[in-house]
Amino acid sequence: MRNIFLFIRRYFHFLLFIVLQILCVYFIVSYSHYHKAAFGNFSNQMTGDINRQYNKVEQYFHLKKSNDSLIIANERLYNLLRENYELPDSLPRTEVDTIIIDSLRQYRSITYLNAKVVSNSVSTQNNFLVLYRGRKAGLREGMGVVDPSRNVVGIITELTDEYAVVMSLLHKDSRISGKLLKGGYTGTLIWDGKLPNLVTLTNIPKSAKPAVGDSVITSGFSTTFPKGLLIGRVEGVYTDPSSNYYKVKLHTAANFYNLQYVYAIDNKHQEAVNQILDKLKKQQ
Repeated sequence: MRNIFLFIRRYFHFLLFIVLQILCVYFIVSYSHYHKAAFGNFSNQMTGDINRQYNKVEQYFHLKKSNDSLIIANERLYNLLRENYELPDSLPRTEVDTIIIDSLRQYRSITYLNAKVVSNSVSTQNNFLVLYRGRKAGLREGMGVVDPSRNVVGIITELTDEYAVVMSLLHKDSRISGKLLKGGYTGTLIWDGKLPNLVTLTNIPKSAKPAVGDSVITSGFSTTFPKGLLIGRVEGVYTDPSSNYYKVKLHTAANFYNLQYVYAIDNKHQEAVNQILDKLKKQQ
């Protein structure tokens, strides 16, 4: 208590000046409309700036929750896309019963399943991703995998009940059918193991006219990926003297350095088609 009194006594004049200054400001603001409005604007500006900075800090600590909700929302929106549905065969056929079927009703053929990436490699010859979603969550071997923008990432090769392993597009054994959006020429995508995010589209005939910047999409010739998903864009076109084909270098649309969430593509026709193909292979 003694120190408090000594402090007040020592700085009495300064403290008195501060008190009088506050009173002056109060009287000016209270009895002058101009100063009252100016002070109100200033205080509102200060309050707004403080609240904005507080909201930025608060949003930072809620980023994970926001990302999770966006991934779920994207999955729901992707599953509403028109190309994920198909019309039933409405041709005349003989049936045992006479149940009326609406021939315009659409049936889902493709479903997108979100999954979190828990491991990812880009610097080896054989790059894989590991997803925290497995057989129990509906994933199967052979499913295609895309990033949140529906750019091609790879194909599921192994599964456990809780996890899935994806053969990345940046894998020396990866073989995915791709098509030039302009011209429609189809080839096979391979990776030479050199530069990440740079793959090669082979078997493009020299009659084609690929150009830098052209888009390469999935061809739809397999049940792994539906037609029209973006794989990458042409970065260079090279002539192979030993053949009648171009080697087209692509920059992948998916950013393999920053994959946090992906979507597995569940094509309901995939198993049936694969069974037919396996049966044909055994007969050969």
